[in-house]
Amino acid sequence: MKFYAGLDVSLAETAICIVDENGVIYREGTAVSHPDDIALWLSKVEHSLERIGLEAGATAAWLFNGLREHGYHMVCIDPRKLRAATKMMPVKNDRNDARAIASCMRVGWYSVVHIKSDVSQELRMLLANRRTLKIKAIDIENEIRGTLKVFGLKLSGRVTQGPYERMIRELIEDVPRLAAMVQPMLIARRALREQSAVLEKMLLGEVRKDETCRRLMTIPGVGAITAITYVGTIDDPDRFQRSRDVGAHLGLTPGKYASGEVDRTLPITKCGDVIMRSTLYQAALALLTRTRKL
Repeated sequence: MKFYAGLDVSLAETAICIVDENGVIYREGTAVSHPDDIALWLSKVEHSLERIGLEAGATAAWLFNGLREHGYHMVCIDPRKLRAATKMMPVKNDRNDARAIASCMRVGWYSVVHIKSDVSQELRMLLANRRTLKIKAIDIENEIRGTLKVFGLKLSGRVTQGPYERMIRELIEDVPRLAAMVQPMLIARRALREQSAVLEKMLLGEVRKDETCRRLMTIPGVGAITAITYVGTIDDPDRFQRSRDVGAHLGLTPGKYASGEVDRTLPITKCGDVIMRSTLYQAALALLTRTRKL
């Protein structure tokens, strides 16, 4: 008889459920959300497990790879499809979610989510951290502008990043109380910009070492950030059977609603990676507006 397991992962504990091929619950319990602790719990099961499923999430890659090292057949599933199966539950808790995941493993009603390699995960985190620092710096700049406007002080014309701090200090030098309030904001902004530049230098170093990134940058409108974001998102090109599958994976293909006599083509699905999609949009905009014709 075959057995299947479902893991519902939370930060502290993971609910575990094992069902047999007939859907009968064989064993349930909880373990600390660590690959070694979960593997220890599973090792006490007398039968081998056909498949073990867990939802895609923040710690999914870590648990997935850790349990695979222990020899288990792991499957990472799309939580959106599982949500459709669990939304009718009268009682929703971790134990019932683990039961639902185990049942999906048994009947095969799930969509597999690709677990990226460690290299791609590192690139994604590097891009995300750089983006966070830049957004926070922009937020501080906007807050400073808003503070100055309250006192009737405005930055005139287009202000580039270089003279920004100098121009702010010139505006507030005659208002000591305002200068005391804005000074910490300027220091924080400068620190964010400096550390963002550190991460950007690391990204550019990765781009220089990657042959695929350099090849992608030969495309008009594609720069270093677009190239490395694309490489980190695709990770393993062999997981796509056809090149046009990439567009659907990124949510760039139109949706469709067809029922009875109604047949409508919808806007793009937007079901893929948001950062990759927005980066490609910026690359397309640069191609249309800034790239010179050859």
